[in-house]
Amino acid sequence: MSKCQADLKSSHNKRIYEITPKTEVLYENNGCKKCWNCPEPHGVDARKIYETEHAQAVHITLKPGERLKKHITPVDVFFYVIEGRGVVEIGDEKREVGHDTLIENPAKIPHCWYNESDSIFRVLVVKVPKPTESTRLL
Repeated sequence: MSKCQADLKSSHNKRIYEITPKTEVLYENNGCKKCWNCPEPHGVDARKIYETEHAQAVHITLKPGERLKKHITPVDVFFYVIEGRGVVEIGDEKREVGHDTLIENPAKIPHCWYNESDSIFRVLVVKVPKPTESTRLL
């Protein structure tokens, strides 16, 4: 397991990944701690929690007022809202979504997230297949 994945706990040959304070932060405090998938960081708390040759998962936390920069991902992505309410923009469509919502984003369609609420917004980002080229900021 790489350093940037979450802590691993084994139970009956199953893997359980937990997001803990030890999970490496990819982007933090508007500065790049580890350039991972794009030339500039989004400036938010984004933690790669799972990565294999087939898929990649990133846990993103947006504080009130934070947002991702609009970008294009070279592979299909789905988002699962873990906590709070946020605004997702995919192509020309913009919608407010809340926890327990799954959003599909086809490859190469511009998208971004906004937290316009007054509480934390957390989303799981799953890229399938694992990207072999970089995400492009717009």
